[in-house]
Amino acid sequence: MFRGFGTVLNVSTVLLGSGIGVLVGHRLPVHTRDVVTDALGLVTLLIAALNVVAVLDSAFVTAVGADATVLVVLSALLVGGVAGSLLQIEARLESLGGALQRRLGGVRDAGVTSHAERDRFVEGYVSASLLFCVGPLTILGSLSDGLGRGSDQLALKAVLDGFASVAFAASLGWGVAASALTVLVVQGGLTALAAALGGLLPDAQIAAVTATGGLLLVGVAIRLLRLRQLPVGDLLPALIVAPVLVQLVSSLR
Repeated sequence: MFRGFGTVLNVSTVLLGSGIGVLVGHRLPVHTRDVVTDALGLVTLLIAALNVVAVLDSAFVTAVGADATVLVVLSALLVGGVAGSLLQIEARLESLGGALQRRLGGVRDAGVTSHAERDRFVEGYVSASLLFCVGPLTILGSLSDGLGRGSDQLALKAVLDGFASVAFAASLGWGVAASALTVLVVQGGLTALAAALGGLLPDAQIAAVTATGGLLLVGVAIRLLRLRQLPVGDLLPALIVAPVLVQLVSSLR
C-alpha cells in the first residue's frame, strides 16, 4: 500500500457512511434521530475516557513526574484555549461549514437558505470534524502511515468513522460528509509531515496529546448530548501545546 492510503480509505468511508446515513435519516422521525445522536454522545464519552487514562502512561509519568501529568494537560488546555479563542478557530470552523453548506446544501425560495438547515449542516460538519480528527488514532495512524509502518491504525479508524458517519448523517445531514474535507487535510498533512521529517514525537509526548485529545472528546460528547455548546474548536491548539510542555518540563527536571 502507498503512503497516504489510510487517509484515502478514511475519506471514502466517511463519504459512503454519510450518504447511507442521509438516505436512512430522511425515513426516520426526529425523535429517533435525536436518540441516535444521544447514543453517539455516550459512545464518544467512552472513547474519551479510554484516551484520558493516558495521563497514567509510564513514559509520560517518567518524563514529567507522576504529579505533573494532569498539570501538563490542564496547562495545554488553558494555553491552547486562549490561543484558539484569539484565533477564533471555532467561529472559523462554523464559517467554513456555512460556506460549504451554501455550496453543497439545499437552497430555498429565491436562493435563501433555511436558518435551521444551515445550523444543522454546520453542527454536523463541526461535530464530525472534531470527532474524526481529535482522537489519538488520527495522530498515531497518520504518523505510522507517513513513516511507512503501514496504515492498519487508519484502516481501523476508517471503519469506525464509517459507521459513525451513518449515525451522524442520519441525525445531522450532509454536513457530516463535508467533514471528509477536514479529515483529508488533517490526516493528509500529518502523513506528509511524518514522511518528510521521520519520527516526530516520543512516547511521552504522544501520551500527552492522547490525554488532551480525550478531554476535547468529552467536549464533543457534551455538544452531542445537547448539554452545552462548548467551543471545542477553540481548544484544538492544546494538541500542539501539550507535547511542547512535556518537552519543556522534562528538560527542566
